[in-house]
Amino acid sequence: MKNKFRFLLLVVLTLILFGLNIFFGAVDIPFEDVIKVITGKGNVSRSVSFIIVGSRIPEAVTAMLAGSSLAVSGLLLQTAFRNPLAGPTILGVSSGASLGVALVMLLLGGSITIGSSVMGGYFAVVGGALLGSFLIMGLLIILSTFIRSDIMLLIVGIMIGYLTSSIVTLLSSLSDAQGIRSFVMWGMGTFSEVGLTQLPFFSLCCLIGLGMSVLLSKPLNLLLLGENYARNLGVNIKVVRNMLLLSTGLLTAIVTAFCGPIGFIGISVPHISRLVFRIDDHFILIPASMFSGAIMGLACSLFSTLFSGIVIPVNALTPIIGVPVILYVILRR
Repeated sequence: MKNKFRFLLLVVLTLILFGLNIFFGAVDIPFEDVIKVITGKGNVSRSVSFIIVGSRIPEAVTAMLAGSSLAVSGLLLQTAFRNPLAGPTILGVSSGASLGVALVMLLLGGSITIGSSVMGGYFAVVGGALLGSFLIMGLLIILSTFIRSDIMLLIVGIMIGYLTSSIVTLLSSLSDAQGIRSFVMWGMGTFSEVGLTQLPFFSLCCLIGLGMSVLLSKPLNLLLLGENYARNLGVNIKVVRNMLLLSTGLLTAIVTAFCGPIGFIGISVPHISRLVFRIDDHFILIPASMFSGAIMGLACSLFSTLFSGIVIPVNALTPIIGVPVILYVILRR
């Protein structure tokens, strides 16, 4: 009964923050005009309608899905590696996305040429991020067939992250000021770059990754009792690990590609879910992390545009919540 009430509270808080993201933003719009746009009754200017439908609603949906995706990725990785500080960046997938974007912005001048076709601007950045993420994810899946230890696979992911970071630093030293500025702006993180045209693809990828994570609930519960125990109960450790890498890699890759390398949500939100529900059952923790991550994403999105005329980067807000939670976990242990 308590868990049902807690879930209801999370749902209500998610809906409230989603509504606040639509009614408030960097541009002041009267409450009545927002209601007219949502209900479709009454006349408002095209600019107001575009801000609500073309900007605020996609940004709120993006923040909700991105927060959920990063939170669930962090939960899966913390369980798999038995490390409370594991997060979506731990396997180097985010670093792979950063490397792809760095290659596009710093080396290729912001465009990708394939044969006679040229892809530039936002689509080139997203394409580079996805390509870099999936290459690292594919490499990890291949290596997982040879490396049986989760700890060794974790170390390999960290080393890949360091390697890609060094390449990005090298590219930065060889690039011009405009390229470096564009790359730094992308690295600050934002939920506002996903428009109505990109939202269906972004949403579909996030929902596929979240659906895969739900299917891992039972084997993850058994893994909490030890690999040998889980194997004796018929769990295929290799298949579970590859499915986990695929789901977390997909979620991290798609969020990083569209929103930038957003930190702390994946590390802190799973601990918040455990503190609220006080349980290790993944049938409860995974949906709890989805809603908690959505709440944190929507809260960051709301505060990033709450001050008129100023847009604060998401990565400037996530540590405010994430750092105290991580410090609490470290001190408690």
